[in-house]
Amino acid sequence: MQTEPQPITACTVSRDVQNFDLLIEDMEDALGERWGDLSFEDAEIFLGQPDADGLSFIAIAIDSEDEGNLAKVQRVISSAKRKDIKVILITEDVSPTSLHQLLRDGGDEFVPYPLPEGELKLAIDRAMAPPVAPAPVEDKERPTKLKATDDRSGVVIPVHGMAGGVGSTTFAVNLAWELANIDKANPPRVALLDFDFQFGSASTYLDLPRREAVLEMLTDAESIDSDIFMQALQSFQDKLHVLTAPTDLIPMDIVGPRDIANLIELARTNFDYVVIDMPKIMIEWSQAVLEAAHVYFAVLELDMRSAQNTLRLKRAMQAEDLPFNKLRFILNRAPKFTDLSGKSRVKRLADSLGISIEVQLPDGTRQVAQQADHGVPLAEGAPKNPLRKEFQKLAQSVHDVNVSDTKLSKKG
Repeated sequence: MQTEPQPITACTVSRDVQNFDLLIEDMEDALGERWGDLSFEDAEIFLGQPDADGLSFIAIAIDSEDEGNLAKVQRVISSAKRKDIKVILITEDVSPTSLHQLLRDGGDEFVPYPLPEGELKLAIDRAMAPPVAPAPVEDKERPTKLKATDDRSGVVIPVHGMAGGVGSTTFAVNLAWELANIDKANPPRVALLDFDFQFGSASTYLDLPRREAVLEMLTDAESIDSDIFMQALQSFQDKLHVLTAPTDLIPMDIVGPRDIANLIELARTNFDYVVIDMPKIMIEWSQAVLEAAHVYFAVLELDMRSAQNTLRLKRAMQAEDLPFNKLRFILNRAPKFTDLSGKSRVKRLADSLGISIEVQLPDGTRQVAQQADHGVPLAEGAPKNPLRKEFQKLAQSVHDVNVSDTKLSKKG
């Protein structure tokens, strides 16, 4: 007797599935032998035939080499959508822009490669779950439950990236979260303000929607008071309170120096720590932030872009007689302890710029991008990551200094 072959319920689609060996293992764990593999060309043909009607989903696996010809991937997605077949995207080293485009074209789920353990099974379950009625917009938003108290004198901590992609938003978000959790018995009130009004992504890193209330507040900045400011914030796990970037792309000078100074003052009178994610550019109100800052973290990497921009910033600030001494330089993706050549390069960089690099952060590897895509801080998604441990140490140091200064001021 011969047993009937099991029906195929899913397919992987890729340039070469052997490049994604972990995907093969996870598909076998999830479906046994009830799946097949197709190239992009074969998938277009197969999805146009009646035999494809029995498919529940396809898993499209792509890497950086496929970015040059996304059209073929988009055609496969379109063919699958016409038959109401779910699409799960498996991506390795694919730019956020390309991934966003494919999700807009009809991708139902996204999983980074190498696949985190059990993540493909969860993605399949989510894709195949019956649709639910969308929640009202107001239910998706998480307005803060805190009320204005105007009884604090918070520490203002701006974070500024010396070049694009150096990790300043990652730094700001994770520092703010560590500060919010630094004292379990007496947790401080922490606000995270995204002042990159055009392309700020703090909301993405914490999976928070952007609210119309932010734009309404900024367009009528002269009338902002504590109650209006608190209503514009959103809460992340009822511990961190976030002012997201506006929904729409707006001019950076929609507010002036006086408005920004007022916003910061409202924040510091209602919170113990105010972390500000700054835009890469310098603008008219940048001086107001610098003057309000207790410490101003400047994040850079060991590359020529960061070095040149740091030198230009230093010259500009000294020419305008601005407090350059408030800047504390943070080196992200620093060389490992055993990399003597890298350590020498760090010293030469600091000496040539005439600065002191006070903190060196390790490379957090792909886990950093993965947790950002999932909308959670490293402490929640990858607590043992070496970068997360450095954030924790830095937050503890900031908190210890603040507590010590507070005690001294009370004695005085």
